[in-house]
Amino acid sequence: MSLFRKPQPLAVLVVHDAPDVVAALRSALEAAPDAERPGLEHALALAEESAGRPDGELRGRWVRQRLDAAGHEGPADSVEAIKILRQAEPGLTLLQAVTYAKEAAAAEA
Repeated sequence: MSLFRKPQPLAVLVVHDAPDVVAALRSALEAAPDAERPGLEHALALAEESAGRPDGELRGRWVRQRLDAAGHEGPADSVEAIKILRQAEPGLTLLQAVTYAKEAAAAEA
């Protein structure tokens, strides 16, 4: 075992399909009858808002979902939260769990 390890890549990948959703909503809005337009306009506004969120915020939400499922109500970056996160996702390294927990705490602040 070496003292110098290669850094582990982040285990949680954020998939941004919001641009595709935004494009599909815009296309649907162009061809929509008047009765459907208000709902599609609202959906488009929500999708555009979501499309601009950074990866760290999305990973933070992922962490909070795991902590909520385990019944954890305290800070996302507490030692207990990191332990719960690693139990919920056994493939996470300690460094990854700490990084994600800090992102979640920052998103909650």
